[in-house]
Amino acid sequence: MALAQIGVTGLAVMGRNLARNFARNGFTVAVHNRSAEKMRSLIAEHGDEGDFIGSESLEDFVASLQVPRTVVVMVQAGGPTDAVIDQLTTLLEPGDIIVDAGNALYTDTMRREKDLAAKGLHFVGSGVSGGEEGALLGPSIMPGGPAESYVTLGPILEKIAAKAEDGTPCCVHIGPDGAGHFVKMVHNGIEYADMQLIGEAYDLLRTGLDLNPAEIAEIFAEWNQGDLESFLIEITAEVLRQTDARTGKALVDVIKDEAGQKGTGRWTVKSALDLGVPVTGIAEATFARAISSQVKQREAARGVLTASTGDFHINNREGFIEDVRLALYASKVVAYAQGFDQIRAASEEFGWDITLGDMAKIWRAGCIIRARFLDRITQAFERDADLPTLLVDPYFADEIAEGVGAWRRVVAQSALTGVPAPAFASSLAYYDSLRAERLPAALIQGQRDFFGAHTYKRVDVDGTFHTLWSGDRSEVEA
Repeated sequence: MALAQIGVTGLAVMGRNLARNFARNGFTVAVHNRSAEKMRSLIAEHGDEGDFIGSESLEDFVASLQVPRTVVVMVQAGGPTDAVIDQLTTLLEPGDIIVDAGNALYTDTMRREKDLAAKGLHFVGSGVSGGEEGALLGPSIMPGGPAESYVTLGPILEKIAAKAEDGTPCCVHIGPDGAGHFVKMVHNGIEYADMQLIGEAYDLLRTGLDLNPAEIAEIFAEWNQGDLESFLIEITAEVLRQTDARTGKALVDVIKDEAGQKGTGRWTVKSALDLGVPVTGIAEATFARAISSQVKQREAARGVLTASTGDFHINNREGFIEDVRLALYASKVVAYAQGFDQIRAASEEFGWDITLGDMAKIWRAGCIIRARFLDRITQAFERDADLPTLLVDPYFADEIAEGVGAWRRVVAQSALTGVPAPAFASSLAYYDSLRAERLPAALIQGQRDFFGAHTYKRVDVDGTFHTLWSGDRSEVEA
């Protein structure tokens, strides 16, 4: 019997579509699911797409794989993933590869990689972005794990990955242990920010210009022809055009304004806090989802909290639309810049040696945050691999300089009219904090020294100092 080159266990939608993608690209694929019916239905419905070997038991599944065996695990993160890995380790041999292609927390991946390495097994935590369609037609893939495992795994993943316009596969070895899942986590954090910014732009256009969703859809469709071209802008226009069959209203008007989340945004923010990296746009987007779900608090606040707001006074409709577009573009650049800063910090902290330019390359197609300006980000890191922040790259510095006036007008109008735009505002504040000659942190250091003797540094001499606040207030060297 011919053996499979790769196996997939866990055949929910993502696992099912990945298995089909492997088969469509000429690989013989072993497939297994805890409920055998899902395995049988996959082969019955899509067996003509390629070569599948179905197994009802995990033992038969492993036996159907050629050596070194490569198993892709597509089950729920956390305990279920650990349970499957524990079962597999009793059946696999040294040199075999286990790939967790779900949205695992990177610290779990680091733990699993260390445990399996001690048993002679290769463990690869791999981010996969693109949703159900991407899994089938070509996702962006972010594998971590041992570099030697990529010798076997890389050619397979690169073949099924999305391809950028220049033909480059949207897949690269990210780095050891948890690097792949960390990068996917940050990708999702940027996705949170991107979606929130788009939502704020929609809200401002609707409130400020009294437009209906279909009219705003046309604005987003036009924006998608320029610098803002991206998957998320494209689908925003599609969502806004959709009419609800039951009521005849715009679908967006019958959807509850309570945004869900599966946790990767929170993971990104928690990690950024641990690393000391300010990802303010991502954090505001995550908190915005949280406040949207604070139903009791929002109901209690309506009619009680006063606003003292003014009305929009827009004399130039096209000028306001352009201001919102420019503010959206600038804020998106900030979100990506902060995400890349977080990846750099983690790479230094954990010794991953991640090439930042590669991240922009593999996000150019297949993934949810794919966008035209990722080519520009790729070029920025090609010009300077050690770019301290994407915002100081000459291209992006010039782009934001052209739109910063519009950005300020939009944030000011949102504040004056009471239309919440937390991601726009925090992104602008971050930009201004970077460019400020001096920040009020000097006062904070003085306060910290006053109540806790935490010391401070001076601008005129080297060293660390403390003022004797409870004594004669003279300064001593700490």
